[in-house]
Amino acid sequence: MFTGVASRTPVFLIAAVVGAGCTHLSPVAAPVVVKRAQLHMGTLVSITAVASTSDRANGAINAGFAEIKRLEQLLSTWIPESELSSVNASAGKAPVHVSPETVAVVRRSLQVAEMTGGAFNIAIGPAVDAWNVIEAQRIPPNDELEALKARISLGGVHLDEQARTIYLERAGMRIDVGGIGKGYAADQAVATMEKAGAIAGVVALSGDIKAFGQLPGGKKFPVGIQHPRREGEVLLFIDLQDEAISTAGDYERYFDHEGVRYHHILDPATLQPARGCQSVSVIAKDGVWADGLDTGIFVMGPARGMELVERLDDVEAVIVDHEGHVHISSGLVHRVRFPNEPDEKGRPQ
Repeated sequence: MFTGVASRTPVFLIAAVVGAGCTHLSPVAAPVVVKRAQLHMGTLVSITAVASTSDRANGAINAGFAEIKRLEQLLSTWIPESELSSVNASAGKAPVHVSPETVAVVRRSLQVAEMTGGAFNIAIGPAVDAWNVIEAQRIPPNDELEALKARISLGGVHLDEQARTIYLERAGMRIDVGGIGKGYAADQAVATMEKAGAIAGVVALSGDIKAFGQLPGGKKFPVGIQHPRREGEVLLFIDLQDEAISTAGDYERYFDHEGVRYHHILDPATLQPARGCQSVSVIAKDGVWADGLDTGIFVMGPARGMELVERLDDVEAVIVDHEGHVHISSGLVHRVRFPNEPDEKGRPQ
């Protein structure tokens, strides 16, 4: 199981729309669409595969689930024997030798941290624990949070790629890749499925989704982004092809106190809940970037966050700011559809 700093509700309605797409298959169409779900990484994982036969589609799905399970054994901080658990247990003591996959995820995490000016931080776990917004519903005093800052500094995370070691320099430090690891797992599962013979498909780890290829008939994979203030309602739709999407929001893990919402996405600079956004959805070529950037952009806020998106290649975003206004990046504005607008074949949503 992963823990993480981004909202991971199943905010995308891909299960329904992909199923609907399958009903339009011609009886003479060669490709077959198969979908299955299992529990991995502390969430429901749904995999859809398009292949020449049902056996091949099921084989690709099995390969995808196996890859996700393999990565979970390396990366989950809920598994005491995992590599990241060993890294955390050795904080302040010694470097820990890890696999290429763990190196890759931590390297990407540090890159996203740099891209977002430290707004994304895989070492922020001790502060998240101090808030414990689901169980404790307490507001930690400032002196308690201030005492944690040395333990959440990314300057204390030392990754040696050549030696393949990770060292946390202070006792009590720990890293958790829950805010980026599901996107990485989706990428790796897709690569494994393609090797197993799938020509298209979707891997959805709760709200982290990676799509490749097209549905039979040339249709892309449509997903709906959840409205952050209206439970069960879709904010807008977008069609994916060879892309990933991930959302961070303040509406899954939070409590209200005296009219103020306290949620789990913390600003590493203040260790207080970030206040600029209600939700951020990022679309990118790779799930690892979409997954990491959504949290970082949420913390950065709508103005700085959208400035970053517009500078990055192959990255788009939908940002709902704290007042509920919707901001759509320039490369995405003509691709999204709001409810009751027709889809690519002219049918109403």
